[in-house]
Amino acid sequence: MGSRLALDDGVYVRDSVQTAAKILVVGHFAVGKTTFIGTMSEIPPLRTEEVMTQASAGIDDLRAVPGKTTTTVAMDFGRLTLSERLVLYLFGTPGQQRFVQVWEDMTRGALGALILVDPQRLEESFAIMDLVEHYGIPYAIAVNRFDGTPEHSLDEIREALDLLPETPVINCDARDEKSSADSLITLVRYLQSRLN
Repeated sequence: MGSRLALDDGVYVRDSVQTAAKILVVGHFAVGKTTFIGTMSEIPPLRTEEVMTQASAGIDDLRAVPGKTTTTVAMDFGRLTLSERLVLYLFGTPGQQRFVQVWEDMTRGALGALILVDPQRLEESFAIMDLVEHYGIPYAIAVNRFDGTPEHSLDEIREALDLLPETPVINCDARDEKSSADSLITLVRYLQSRLN
């Protein structure tokens, strides 16, 4: 991959970078995708957040997130350099059904997907998992832990989501850099294992 000159401000990738991998960060509405990408991106993330209007009333269920006032309407984008030669491009998709047409373009060239799930709203994850599987994208599950929610074991989450035994499941706090990094590492290792 050709690159512009690497600048001290970190906006451009280094000239030594030879490989770029596209990773999708997906999940249902208000699960933490924008937060996750903001936490992990080494550059100021691109966000397409808009104020929620009356048009979303009755469509977007805010009971679990009563303070939410904005929503992603196109995508989130961030970048994470893993080594001198490898960079990850993180693409976050909108979580609502009405934005599903955005998915087709975003899935092109994606190496894998990290599916964020809220353990209190697991039923909302099935439509997202169906889309990822429809496009044939390997994935890992990151259980985003929200303050004040009861704990469920990863085995309980795996069973509730009816996952294949090899599908990785990890706890995550999208606000925490180390926790988010561990989720990405789990996904990347899973993708590598599929190549062997």
